[in-house]
Amino acid sequence: MKLCYYLCLIFAFLANVDCIMWTLKPNTQKCLKEELQGNVPVVGEFEVSEAMGQKVDYVVRDSKGHILAQRDDITKGKFSFNTENYDTYEICFISRAPPNVRGIGQDVSLVTKHGVETKNYETFGDAAQLKPIEKELKRLEDLSNEIVQDFALMRKREEEMRDTNGSESRTILNIILNTMLLLSESTNSRVLYFSVFSMCCLLGLATWQVLYLRRYFKAKKLIE
Repeated sequence: MKLCYYLCLIFAFLANVDCIMWTLKPNTQKCLKEELQGNVPVVGEFEVSEAMGQKVDYVVRDSKGHILAQRDDITKGKFSFNTENYDTYEICFISRAPPNVRGIGQDVSLVTKHGVETKNYETFGDAAQLKPIEKELKRLEDLSNEIVQDFALMRKREEEMRDTNGSESRTILNIILNTMLLLSESTNSRVLYFSVFSMCCLLGLATWQVLYLRRYFKAKKLIE
């Protein structure tokens, strides 16, 4: 029994329950984002403090802008949706205050659950005639399976990122090698042109020296 108790504490600590509170300033919006796998149920419960003349809306959408849940002028309520694909989902709360009203901040509290935590094991256990410890073990089994799936997804993403980084590194290395090869070919051609130019200069200088010495010796009547 003690082992089951400690397991319950550990998995309860790892449960996918998020609770957050903040103050939403007038005419602003606050968005919370989270990456979720496909086919995952998500439920949320929110509460917004009232302010005279002000309204708060909420909208839930994916990274492509598809709206999954939406409601205007909220104070307290719940929402639920199912994810379709692995994606980043966001929950936005938008404050609206009239221009002639000096707005005040409104307190917003949000509790979200997804995956195993959205299931009602009390109802499931009563229907299956399970004992309380069996209900808890069933919940822990589902939670452990969900954690294993999360780790498998993280490993898959790590492999994809590693492959992507490897291909990018090879591409960059090829670009660097090609650039160095072009620079080397350009440098070789420049060295060749410079060598030819230097030889022409040396030949011209030698010819000028011979002609100059010949005129000098003729002027001194040393040669005819």
